[in-house]
Amino acid sequence: MLPDLNDRQAILTADPGFAALALAELDQALGAPLSPPPQLAPGIWLASLPVSFGELAEQWRQHPPIFVRHLCPAQVALPRPSAASLAETIRAQFVARLDPSQSFSVQTRLLAETDYKPFDVNSALAALLVAESGAVLDVRQPQQVVSVVVAVAPGRGAPVRTAYLGLSLACHNLSDWAGGVRRFRREAGQISRAEFKLLEALEQFRIELPPRGTALDLGAAPGGWTRVLRQREQYVTAVDPAGLHPSLAPDKGVRHKRLTAEAYLAEGPDSYDLIVNDMRLDARDSARLMVAYAPYLYYPHGAALITLKLPETGRETILDHSFHILRQVYTVAGARQLFHNRSEITVYLKPLRPAAG
Repeated sequence: MLPDLNDRQAILTADPGFAALALAELDQALGAPLSPPPQLAPGIWLASLPVSFGELAEQWRQHPPIFVRHLCPAQVALPRPSAASLAETIRAQFVARLDPSQSFSVQTRLLAETDYKPFDVNSALAALLVAESGAVLDVRQPQQVVSVVVAVAPGRGAPVRTAYLGLSLACHNLSDWAGGVRRFRREAGQISRAEFKLLEALEQFRIELPPRGTALDLGAAPGGWTRVLRQREQYVTAVDPAGLHPSLAPDKGVRHKRLTAEAYLAEGPDSYDLIVNDMRLDARDSARLMVAYAPYLYYPHGAALITLKLPETGRETILDHSFHILRQVYTVAGARQLFHNRSEITVYLKPLRPAAG
């Protein structure tokens, strides 16, 4: 009979700049304020839970938090882990618990100095689990995740490097990527790093764009989001008084309106399948602009993406006000502080009803 695991410990990850909001989300999910959990590294906490990991994870699966990016169980604590002891513990604790009918991945984060690398751990443990459980390895879209986090254990005694190991359903981890760190390969022809932000949002919110659809990119310059949308066969109206990157000039699928978003609104926009807005405005002003553009999401499948820029102070009040504005005409279908966001969150919107044409 397998020994019981500690199912009331979890490792949470968030942007360090949004730590207070992330921990507030934990308190809200648990229904009571907890003592601040010890920190393993900036933006990474080891939390003792009053409920099981599965209960918290399932709650967040159904109603994802905005600021907590990643969650994984810490079911086993292994002091002074070596490559050999990691393998022995995985064999003893997790081989029999892994569901062989579901794919899996091993995800390793090293927050303390070790003599091995994450790739080495992932490769060795994955090979062991494949050989002894019969489960299929799928590093991109796993159904189960074996998490390995090596850090200096918090406490009053002498620092001890410790590995925290856990097995969970991938859908319970909030992100398919270790720590919520979603990286994209830089492409030839890339215009700006902001492209990663849109790529991550499309993936995170599982947005399927219609074939040969129409998209409106507000505040488009220099054109990174326009380029991504064109790669997905969208005809793009790019609105910005500034110029677009020269590489977009010959593309007949791009219409550049050298106007402000407000001026284009006064002109009378066309109807669109998708409206995106990454403008550097106060979050509430961006929200009002998106409300004004809602009638031009004419089609029933219409959707919108907006980044809400947040200052250092008063973030909760500004977010509450921005959501209140947006909910006049939209359903907030998703909101996340993505890995490629900075001092902002990305919000996925669906119109409450198709606008009259």
